[in-house]
Amino acid sequence: MKAFVLAAGKGTRMRPLTVNTPKPMLPVAGKPVIQHAIDALASEVDEVIVLTGFNGKKIREGLDSSEVDVSFAEQEKQLGTAHAISKAEPYVNKKFVCLNGDTLLPEDFLKSFAKKFSKASKSFIAMAEVENPSSYGVLKTDENNIVKEMIEKPENPPSNLVNAGVYGFNQDVFSAIKKTEKSSRGEYEITDSMKFLMQKNKLKGQKIKKGKWIELSRPWELLSANNKLLKKHKGSERRKGRVESGVKLDGWISIGEGTVVKQGTYIKGPVSMGKNCEIGPNAYIRGCTSISDNCKIGAASEVKNSIVMNGTNLPRHNYVGDSVIGKNCNLGSGTKVANLRLDKKEVKVTQKGKKIGTGRQKLGSIIGDNVKTGANSTINPGTVIWNDLFIGPGAKASGEVKKHVFQ
Repeated sequence: MKAFVLAAGKGTRMRPLTVNTPKPMLPVAGKPVIQHAIDALASEVDEVIVLTGFNGKKIREGLDSSEVDVSFAEQEKQLGTAHAISKAEPYVNKKFVCLNGDTLLPEDFLKSFAKKFSKASKSFIAMAEVENPSSYGVLKTDENNIVKEMIEKPENPPSNLVNAGVYGFNQDVFSAIKKTEKSSRGEYEITDSMKFLMQKNKLKGQKIKKGKWIELSRPWELLSANNKLLKKHKGSERRKGRVESGVKLDGWISIGEGTVVKQGTYIKGPVSMGKNCEIGPNAYIRGCTSISDNCKIGAASEVKNSIVMNGTNLPRHNYVGDSVIGKNCNLGSGTKVANLRLDKKEVKVTQKGKKIGTGRQKLGSIIGDNVKTGANSTINPGTVIWNDLFIGPGAKASGEVKKHVFQ
């Protein structure tokens, strides 16, 4: 049995983080989102085929295929999920597991899903229980978990079970897709295709434990995912770097090859650090922080509950809390990223001119690639800074920043 992973989309709701990076390649807990799914399925499938599109070269170059064979297909035009799944037909025989490349599910669930489907005659769909199902594709099942109804974003949902973006398909899905017409959005929707399977009682739901499905639609949701996955780590740690004397390590901590943790640094896990990083001296890395490769967290800098992407430097006297920082950024000395409103109310962000609630009391900044800040600059809670911008010395950034700030 093979797995077919959908990774062709542009991930526009994750911008500015996805301007240069495909959404499935955004890092969570030390590796790309898509890699978590590939690693979980490695023992259950013979091959993983990844469907690429937008920035596909970065996916092809960035995946680790040491645990299972990984090959690639391409979707030149994104015409909907059903169209994407139809691209699997030349690559799969009989059964195949299919999932979105930006889906984060418990490893044990994915293994169980694949095992049960491999022995079943029906197609499978993963179901997640959520509090507000009206924003999703809602499923209604009978007592045997056979899916009887699938309604897209209903005003009055018949249940709290929603489509979690993981499927087990037989070859009959391709016949169903060929019968599918374009939706009002001008796309071929897999939910419409599956209705043909439901008519013949050929679609069965498998429920994920409540709270275990991690949705990744907006940039700040990466922080929640990072937090949950890092806290799950137990047992042996991967400490391949060099730790100087006078360093305090507390909790689960992963240190990549070539990384140096310098004297006086205190790291409170769980923390993941990539390869060839320089940490300290006298840095403070707090729990649920994920630092990618070739980063520098320098003298007297503090990072808490954040994701720092490849090549980014926080070289001295910086504070970063509850933030996602893109690639190749540099924060000038004394830059502070605030993460809590004075009134302690929910932090909202501005995207495309609209205020969006994040559901978070603490949220620092979402910073795109190649951003540079000057000394003693300040970034307010909930600030979104787009790529390639300068925040000048002593300047204050807030809201949605799409041009240089120098005062």
